[in-house]
Formats: sequence, C-alpha cells, structure tokens
Amino acid sequence: MKISFENADKINGLLTMVVEPEDYKEQVEKKLKEYRKKANVPGFRPGMVPMGLIKRQFGTSIKVDVVNKLLGEEMYKYIRENNIQMLGEPMPNEKQVPQDIEKDDTFEFIFDIAVAPEFNISLTDKDTIDYYEIKADDELVDSQIEMFASRNGHYEKVEEYDEEARDMLKGDIRQLDEQGNTLEGGITVSDAVLMPQYIKVEEQKALFDGAHLGDIITFNPKKAYPESDTEVAALLKMKKEEVADLNADFSYQITEISRFVKASVGQDLYDSVFGPGTVTSEQEFRDKIAEGLKAQLSGESDFRFLEDLRKYAEEKVGELTFPEDILKRVMKAGNTDKDEKYVDDNFEASIRELKWHLIKEQLVAAANIKVDENDMKATAKEMARAQFAQYGMNNMPDEYLDNYADDLIKNKEYTNSIIDRTIDRQLMLAYKNIVKLNAKEVTFEQLRTLDKK
Repeated sequence: MKISFENADKINGLLTMVVEPEDYKEQVEKKLKEYRKKANVPGFRPGMVPMGLIKRQFGTSIKVDVVNKLLGEEMYKYIRENNIQMLGEPMPNEKQVPQDIEKDDTFEFIFDIAVAPEFNISLTDKDTIDYYEIKADDELVDSQIEMFASRNGHYEKVEEYDEEARDMLKGDIRQLDEQGNTLEGGITVSDAVLMPQYIKVEEQKALFDGAHLGDIITFNPKKAYPESDTEVAALLKMKKEEVADLNADFSYQITEISRFVKASVGQDLYDSVFGPGTVTSEQEFRDKIAEGLKAQLSGESDFRFLEDLRKYAEEKVGELTFPEDILKRVMKAGNTDKDEKYVDDNFEASIRELKWHLIKEQLVAAANIKVDENDMKATAKEMARAQFAQYGMNNMPDEYLDNYADDLIKNKEYTNSIIDRTIDRQLMLAYKNIVKLNAKEVTFEQLRTLDKK
C-alpha cells in the first residue's frame, strides 16, 4: 500500500492511501473460501456451492470489509510510526472521488487529518503558583454545628402556628358550598398536611397567621396555588386533572401543629456526631469539627491549586492555532443528532478543553506520572470520603471506604471519571513538589469569592 502525508502548515494534514490488488486480494480469497464452507444455498450441500456463485453473492461485501479493515489498520499504523499527533478522527477530503469497489482494482482514499499544534511546556521551581491554605475559622465551624443540630433535630407539638418557625400543620379539609357550609358529598380529606409558608399567594397565606390548635380556617386551594394544580391535587389527594376546574372554598380544621426544633448543643449532640464519650465539652466538639474539616479543606485547596496550575500553564503556552475547519467537521460527525448551531455554540469551549488536554499530556509525561490500580483506589476512596462527608459522616472506617471504593471502580459508568480524576490528582501532587508555592491563608468564604483570573 502506498501512503503519503502532506502537512505544509503543520496543523492541516492530508493523508493519501492507495490500495492495490496485492494488498487485499489474498485476504478476499481466504474470506470467500470461508464463506463457501459455511454457505447454506438451496440445491447444494454445505461446502459444495460453486465459487462463482459465492463471488456473485458475497464478493463485493467481503471486498468492502477487507479493504475497510486494511485501511483502518494501515492508517493508524502509519500515524503511530510517524508520530503524527492526530486530533479526533480522519475526515474524508472534499476531493475524494467515489470508488467503485465492485469494478475497480486499485483505490485511492484521501483524508483530512487534524494535527495538534507544536509547542513545549515545562515547569520548574522557577515557576511560582499560588496555593491557598484554608483555615477552619469560627464561621465555618458554626455553620457545621448548625448543620449537625438541624440533622439531629426533632418535631415538637405546639399550640400556635408560627410561619417563621416553619411549622407544619395537620388537619381535616372539607369542601364548602357557595353559602360557606360543608358541601354534602363534597371533597373531604383527613390528616391533610399543610405548610402555609409555601402558599404562593400572600392573601391566602395570611389566613393562617396566628392560627391555634382547633381553629377552622377557610381558604381556597386553587387561589393559594394558582400556578400548580400538582400541589392542589397532592393536598386534596386527587388526580391533577380532577382539580383543573375546582374553584371552591374549603375549611381546614387544625388538629396538630408541629414545630421543628434543632438539637441543643450538648452531650447528646456530641455523642450523636462523634460517638458516646468521644467529646465531652463544647470546645472539644468545635476542635473535633475543625479537625474533620481540615481534610475536606485540604481537598478544596488542592482543587484550587489544580485550577491555578492549569491557568498558569495555559498562559505560559500562549495562544495555539488549531485546524478549526477539520475539528468542526469532527465535532459534527460525533454529534449527528445536533445541528450546526450546537457546533458553533460549543466549539470554543471544546478548543479550550483540547488545549488543556494537550498541555496536560506534556506535564504528565515530564513528571513521569503513571496511574496504577492503587492510585485509582486512592482516588475512589477520596470520592467515597467526600460523599459521606456531605451527610456529616466524617469518620467512616477504612473498611467501609474500601468497599465503597471497590464498588465505584467496578462500575463502568465511573471508570473514565476515576481515571481522569486520578491523573489530575497525581498531576496536582507532583507539581506541588515541582513548582514554587506562594502559600496564602484564607477562609473558605474568601476562597469562594476570589476573583476568577
């Protein structure tokens, strides 16, 4: 096979492949013989079908398969051996002449190849990048205590409704007639749960202000939730379509008022969060929370460092020129269900990610970063630890984290994500020890409000 490659401007490549009979003929004959052995043609015993008939029925399709396979194998072999950094997939060139596979013996295929721009990036201790060390200040510890207190709270029965306390009501609903009397045979619901603070119309919400246990409130569900038949239907325990034309008033007799009360900061809360007897004072409680936050905040610091490492490297590399026309065709070919607008709207973002991908490849190679199963396991454990921490479970035993991490790795939906995060994690760890860190202590809130560069 004759293969030639032109790359005059360094990024728009033209690959020409000439396939001649000697490249595929032997393989086609072999496939035809295999088909003959298996062919089930009426009037002929297996393996006795005339070769001429086999060629007429299957010759062209076999030839197509063999040539296509040969093209793919030789193309990627050539690209690999000639160290061509191809982006995306090869695209047929506009000068490509239709090939008659059935009649012709020699075929010429021309492909456009998007080639990565040439650049070099290396980072050393001469490069300085900010590293934000986050401290667990009183405000952050207070918010964590607030979260634990809410999570360990409970409902208490009270006598008077208070909107600010976000009380929950339970009562009996009865449909009223035009005179305001209970409608015989009308809609009734027992133990209907209602939280007036979620009523959309102030006039209807105000009807419940200062209500007491046993009071009867007259309100109109449709006026209370004018834009949501779903909420009306849920309250009245009906189907959505059944309340579409319902405009009647209803009485609501309050049979129970429940108020959510956060847990008090004391020994019961300490025991609930960290286990019986682990913490015995509020200061110990705060210190223990700060200690637990430290690992989480370290992860936030590292994540921010990786973002800043990316920005620094991208700025150091500067602008890169990409073969945009070919890449847009590649993007369109990979999103056949999308229109041209999708490509236009998303192309710039895809180029930004592609630039970082190319930079990251060089940084990974320069730091000799390799990813193995142990690295993936460590990443999966960090993912598990962060997930448990969201629910206030900051001291999960390693056994549980190991099992959860193993399940994540086995789940194919997470495999690529774990690999990418592992590479990012290894990149972050490596370059924290390569570049010079400009350490800055900030609070978590300050980190969130830092101007994006």
